[in-house]
Formats: sequence, structure tokens, C-alpha cells
Amino acid sequence: MRESTGGTRERIQAVALELFTEQGYEKTSLREIAERLEVTKAALYYHFKSKDEIVSSFVDDRLRRMDELIEWAHAQPATLATRRALISRYADAMFAGELPAVMRFFEQNQTVLKSLAAGKQMRERMMRLANELCRGDDSPAAQLRAALTLFAVHSSWFAVRAPHITDDERKKIALEVADELLAKIGTGD
Repeated sequence: MRESTGGTRERIQAVALELFTEQGYEKTSLREIAERLEVTKAALYYHFKSKDEIVSSFVDDRLRRMDELIEWAHAQPATLATRRALISRYADAMFAGELPAVMRFFEQNQTVLKSLAAGKQMRERMMRLANELCRGDDSPAAQLRAALTLFAVHSSWFAVRAPHITDDERKKIALEVADELLAKIGTGD
């Protein structure tokens, strides 16, 4: 039985993400992705013309989720409760499905991402999320706290090195640190 086109795309994305994380984006070729999948390069090209296209495909879903969060947050009052709800929703999205693997890819391929359109889009969305986290307090300290709040969620994937920690424990720690930062936004401190 033939695999669906959608299933093939998802397999390509998963294998590419695995290889990009293992050996780096620049050191991974489309040929290696095709070989790992046991398909021809032509079959791979049918779905993706370049490595950039593959990266964009798994970034697009994350961008969509971030846009939904930004839109939701913007419609809420600029309160600590909204900030807490926003970072909680963000953490839920970042810890869901394949996103932990995407986070590891971003962390290990930061230099490359700076030059890709997908990386520029991610940075722009991160700034918009940070702006929502400190909306109502435009002080430099609030701006920094908002950015560090997002970084607390991200860095939990590589900064927390406890060998047997679960994703739920990792998320709980990240949200506790994020909450400490959020509590100071809008207080004049």
C-alpha cells in the first residue's frame, strides 16, 4: 500500500529535523535525507526543493501558533493574569507534539537560522510575543523581563540538564521562573 503524500511530507520533515539536529543544518544534504528515508532524491524533490523549504515547512506551523497567541493576547487586558495565561499557553504550544525537536533544532542551528527567512520570521514573532508580555509597561526592564520570560521556556530544553526529568517537570520549572519575571512587569520596579 502506498503512503499518502501528507505522510511522506511528515516523514521527510521528521528525518530532516533529526539529521539537522544530529549533524547540523549545513552539514546535512538532501541526498542524506533521501538515503535515510530510503527514497530517491527525485522523490524528495517532489515534496521539497531545498533544505530551506523543509525548515520553512516545520516553522510555518509554529508561526501559525504564535500568531494565534499574539492575536489572543492583544484582545486581552494588559494584566498579570493575561501575561501568565499567555506564557502558559506558549509553553503548552512549545511542549506539544514535535515542537521539542524543533526547539532543539533552533538551539543547535542558531547561526544558520539568522540567514533563513524562517529564522527572521521566528525572531519577529518572538519580539511581538515579548511586546504582548510587557504591554502596558514600556520600561526597558519590562522589555528585558518579557524576553527572558520567553527564553525561560526555550532554555529549559538545553539549560536544565537533569538526566531523568520529564517534559512536564521541565515545563513546570520553566513556568515558575517565567512567573518570577512576569510578576515584576507593570509594578514600576
